Amino acid sequence: MSLNDDITLLARQPLLGLMDRDALRLVAFAAETRTLRAGDVLFRRGEGSDGAFLVVSGTVALKREDDGRPADEVVGPGTLIGELALFTALERPVTAIAREPTQVMRLARSVMRRVLGESPDSAQAIAAAVAERLHDFNSELASVGAALRAIDLR
Repeated sequence: MSLNDDITLLARQPLLGLMDRDALRLVAFAAETRTLRAGDVLFRRGEGSDGAFLVVSGTVALKREDDGRPADEVVGPGTLIGELALFTALERPVTAIAREPTQVMRLARSVMRRVLGESPDSAQAIAAAVAERLHDFNSELASVGAALRAIDLR
């Protein structure tokens, strides 16, 4: 894929699409492309994260438990795995395994921080979007809490 193709793929992501084109160009240029064979493990549950992975082609199974049961979710091209890991360190909540020959772009948190530091408009747009997501999540939690309290009162 060309750099422009990579930029286009990144721009389709809800948060990354908020970044200006120059910022996306830097992220795309710094991205590391990896090719996986069927059965290759991209990362394991509990490992520390240092960025995210964007599925370019193929499919990746995401499993919460390594118990032989089918995957909890299977994702394909255009899926960003580990979006929050672009902004903060956390443990991987799932194991990611390629189900077929798969190509991914590794997006490092260190690169994202550097790019956002150089692009305050992009950083502000992402911060606003994350704040909105948190507000929505908080509202959903409040609704669930109210529903649970109503059930307990009966």
